[in-house]
Amino acid sequence: MGLYLNSKKPALLYQTEAQAAYFIDKSALLDELAALLEPSDNLSEHPGTVGNKYICITRPRRFGKTVMANMVASYFGRGMDSSDIFGKLSVSTKKWYKTHLNTHNVIHIMFNEMPAECKNYSQYISRIQKRLLGDLMREFPDAGIDYETAVWDALNQILELEENIKFIFVFDEWDFIFHRQFVTDADKAAFVDFISNLLKDQPYVELAYMTGILPIAKYSSGSELNMFLEYTMAAKVKFSEYFGFSKEEVDILFDRYLKLTEKPAVTREGLRIWYDGYQTLAGKRLYNPRSVVCALSDNQLSNYWTNSGPYDEIFYYVQKNLDDIRDDIALMAAGQSVPAKIQEYAATSMELHTKDEILSAMVVYGFLCSENGRVSIPNKELMDKFVDMIRREPALGYVHRLSKKSEQMLRATLSQDTDTMLAILEYAHNTETPLFSYNNESELTALVNLVYLSARDSYRIEREDKAGIGYVDFIFYPEDKNADCIILELKVDHTPEEAIRQIKDRQYALRFKGRLGEASPYTGHILAVGITYNKKDKKHYCKIEKLE
Repeated sequence: MGLYLNSKKPALLYQTEAQAAYFIDKSALLDELAALLEPSDNLSEHPGTVGNKYICITRPRRFGKTVMANMVASYFGRGMDSSDIFGKLSVSTKKWYKTHLNTHNVIHIMFNEMPAECKNYSQYISRIQKRLLGDLMREFPDAGIDYETAVWDALNQILELEENIKFIFVFDEWDFIFHRQFVTDADKAAFVDFISNLLKDQPYVELAYMTGILPIAKYSSGSELNMFLEYTMAAKVKFSEYFGFSKEEVDILFDRYLKLTEKPAVTREGLRIWYDGYQTLAGKRLYNPRSVVCALSDNQLSNYWTNSGPYDEIFYYVQKNLDDIRDDIALMAAGQSVPAKIQEYAATSMELHTKDEILSAMVVYGFLCSENGRVSIPNKELMDKFVDMIRREPALGYVHRLSKKSEQMLRATLSQDTDTMLAILEYAHNTETPLFSYNNESELTALVNLVYLSARDSYRIEREDKAGIGYVDFIFYPEDKNADCIILELKVDHTPEEAIRQIKDRQYALRFKGRLGEASPYTGHILAVGITYNKKDKKHYCKIEKLE
C-alpha cells in the first residue's frame, strides 16, 4: 500500500467522520458510481448513473466534497478493510455491495496538499509525480518503472505487464493550485495537460471521480478535459443530494443533538436562520453542512466561515469594481436579491471585471445563492461577513457611510431620540441612497435594513416574523436578555401612530413573552417603533412608545 495507491488515509479519515455524533449517511452516492463499473448485462441493480466513467463534481468549499471523496476511495480501495465502516451504512443493503468493497486499485490524490515551503509549480507537481511513481514501483516491481518515467507511461507499462490491472482515480480539490500566487498561466495549462495525459483515452482508467470549486470548462480551452461530465450546483440536478444538508437531514441531526446535549442552547429555527439559504437547480434548499455540525457540536450558533483564500479574493474584486457592484452590495445587505447572469466558468482568480463575473464568482465560492436569475446573501452567517466588509471598506462610499450611521441609529432608537433617527433616515434617503424611489413599503424596508446594520451585533433581527395575530415588519431580539427589545413597523402614506396602533392591536409583543406558565426570558423594556414615509411631502416620520 502506498501514499496515493491504495492508501489507508482516506479510509481512516472517513472512519472518523462515520463515527462522529453528527454524521449523515450519504453512501447512496456509491450506487451511482458502481453502475459505471458494471458490465452492460448487469445494470438492473443500479438505478443511478450509467455511461461516462469521468465524473467531476464542483461545489463551494465546506460542502462535503472531501468527505465524499474519502468515502469513494475507502469503499473501492484496497488500502484497508473498511467493512466495519460501510457495513453499518445504507450501501451495505445493495446486492453488489461486497463485489466492489475493497476490490479495486484506487489512486487517491488530495491536490490541496503542498510540499514544505513550496515556492513554485515545479516543486508542487514533482512531489505528486514522485510519490505516485514510488507507489507504482513498490507495487509493480517488474514493470520497469523508474523516477524518470512519465506517470501515464508507467501505468501503461503495468497494463502491458498485467492485462486486467485497472485503476480508479479519486482526485480531491483538483483546482487548488490555481489559487496559489506563484502559479502562472503557463503552470495552469501544464497542470491541465498533466490531468489530461493521465486520464484521457487511457485504457487503465476504470473510473475517474474528481472534485473542486471551479468548473473545469474554465481551464480546459479545448478538448483536454472534455471527457468529464461536470456536475455543478447551479447548472445540474444530479448528485445534488450528496452535498450539503437537506432540511430533513438537519431535522435528524437536531433531534440527535437534543438527546446528546444536557443544556441545548441551539434552536432549530436558529440553524435555519444561520446556515440555510442555498439552493440546487431543482429548487431544493440546502444548509451549509460544516457550519451545522460545528454549531451542534459547540452548542452555539456562531460564524464558522473562515476568512482564507478565495474569500479575501472575492472582496478584492468588489473593491476593484466599485462602480459596477456597489449598489448590488447595498441591496443584498438590505436583504434583497439582485439580477445576475451566472457564469460559473468566470470564477478564475484575480481576473474578474464585470458585475456578472463578480457575482458569478461569489456564487461559485458559496458567498451568494442563486435562484431564478437573481442572487442574494443566503443566511446570517454570510450576512455577517458582508456587513463586516461594508464597515471596513471606506471605498464602498455611501454604503460604508450608512454602516457608520447605523451605529448612531441603534443608540438613538434605544434612547427614543426620534429627531436623530429622522435625521439619519433623511440623510440616507435624500443624500446617500440612489436605489430607492419609495413607491412601496419594500423599498422603505430595504433602507431600514441598511440603517440598522450595526444592530446585528447585539440583536437577532427577524423580518416578517410571526407575532401575535399577524406578521411584524421587524423584530429585534437582544442577545443580552436584559437589554431592551424592539418591534418596528413600517408604513408608507400612513402615520407612525397608526404603525404603533397595529403593533398593539395585533399583540406583536407576545413574541417576547415566555411560554404559558413560564417567565419571559427578556427582562428589558419593549419599544414599539413606527417609521413612516409620506410620498406627498417626501418626508419620514417616526414615533417610539414604551410598551407595558
